[in-house]
Amino acid sequence: MRAPGEVQGSYIAEAIIENVASSLQMEADEVRKINLHSYDSLRKFYKHISGEAEDYTLPLLWDKLEISSEFEKRGEMVKEFNMRNVWRKRGISRVPIVHQVMQRPTPGRVSILGDGSVVVEVGGIEIGQGLWTKVKQMVAYGLGLTKCTGSDELIERIRVVQADTLGLIQGGFTAGSTTSENSCEAVRLCCVTLVERLKPTMDQMMEKSGSVTWNMLIQQAYAQSVNLSASALFTPEFSSMEYLNYGVGVSEASHMLNYCLLKSVEVDIITGKTEILRSDIIYDCGKSLNPAVDLGQVEGAFVQGIGFFMMEEYTTDEKGLVVQQGTWDYKIPTVDTIPKQFYVEIVNTGHHKNRVLSSKASGEPPLLLAASVHCATRSAIREARKQSLSWNCNDGNRDVSGTDFELPVPATMPVVKGLCGLYSVEKYLEGKICGK
Repeated sequence: MRAPGEVQGSYIAEAIIENVASSLQMEADEVRKINLHSYDSLRKFYKHISGEAEDYTLPLLWDKLEISSEFEKRGEMVKEFNMRNVWRKRGISRVPIVHQVMQRPTPGRVSILGDGSVVVEVGGIEIGQGLWTKVKQMVAYGLGLTKCTGSDELIERIRVVQADTLGLIQGGFTAGSTTSENSCEAVRLCCVTLVERLKPTMDQMMEKSGSVTWNMLIQQAYAQSVNLSASALFTPEFSSMEYLNYGVGVSEASHMLNYCLLKSVEVDIITGKTEILRSDIIYDCGKSLNPAVDLGQVEGAFVQGIGFFMMEEYTTDEKGLVVQQGTWDYKIPTVDTIPKQFYVEIVNTGHHKNRVLSSKASGEPPLLLAASVHCATRSAIREARKQSLSWNCNDGNRDVSGTDFELPVPATMPVVKGLCGLYSVEKYLEGKICGK
C-alpha cells in the first residue's frame, strides 16, 4: 500500500548486510558505513537521476545523526546493559536509505471569484498526506506576487475542492509521494498566468490611488472582463523527472526474553515482547513546502513501517484467501507502538534547481527507515542466543543453533521468542546446576 517493492527490497539489502557482518564477525554498522555510496558510485548506479554532487547528502546525514543521536555512546551502553541483564536484551542499529521517486504530468486550475475568494482544483486526492494544505500555501504564495495590500492574508480565502475526471481530464493517480509537489507546481503555473493577466489592471489602479487591496483589484478586473480562471498541466522535463531521496534512522530496541512478574497467587510470564526505546531520524526534504506536514509524514511513514517489519502478519487458507478478518488477529501499530523517545529532524539542504521550489518528497521514503527497528531486534536476539549458548552443559543444543539466523518479516512476538529459545528458563537453570 505504501512504498511497494522498495520496502521489501530494503529488508533484503539489510539482511545481506547483517549476514555479511555476522560471517566476518564485524559490527553491522561498520559494514554499512563501508558500503555507503560515494558520489562516483552513486552516479554509476543511478546515472543522471543522481543529480549534482552537492545534491548527494547521505554521507552528511549519516555523520550528523551519529552525533545528534549519540550513537557510539548508546552502543556502549547497550553492550553494558546486555552484560548485566539476563532476561532482557537490547540492540541498536543505524540504517540509511536511498529512495527513488518520479514526478508525473499533473493538472491544476485556479479560479478567482467575484468576492475575492479563490477556488482551486488539482489532479490529486487528499488522503491525509497534506496535499490540499500545501496546494493552498502555493496558491497564496503565487497570487501574493500581485503585491496587493493584505495579500499576506490571502490563504484564509482559498479553498480546494475535489476535482473529477470531467473537470480535470488528465488527473492521473495519487501515488509515488510526488502528487503534492506536482500539484503545487501545476497551481503555481496557474497563478503565474493570473498574475500576468492582473498586472495591467494593477498598474492602472496604482497610478491612480497608489494603494490597492485584493478586493479592489478583483472587482476592477471583473469590471474589465479579465479572465480570472486559469488551467495548467505541469509536465516535468524527462531529464529531471526522477530524483533520489536520502535519510538515516537509528533505533534502539529492548527485548524481554522471559520476564517473570510474581504476585501472591499468580505468575505472569511475558515472552518475546519487543519494545522500541528510542528512534532518531534525519531526513533530507530539500526546502520543505510545509515543515509541519513533512514532519508528520516522516513520523507516520516510520510508524507504518514498524507495522510492516514487526507486527502485521497475515496468513492465507488453501484457497489463497486471507484468514485474518480484523484487528483481533491482525495487529496494526497503535499508540504504544510509537518509540518511547522519538526524535525527527528535517534537514534544509538548500537550493535544488530541478525541484518544485527546491522541495523533495516526504511520503513513502521514510517508511524504509523502520528497517532499523528490525535490525535492532535482530541484534538483541543475537545477544540472547549467545547467552543461551553459554549455558550449554554439553555439546547438545535443543533450540538455539548459533548466532547465524534469519529474522523474518514481520518479526512478531512468537517469532522473536522462538529465535531466542523456547526453553531459555530451563537452559538457565541447567547451566546453574552444572556451574555455567
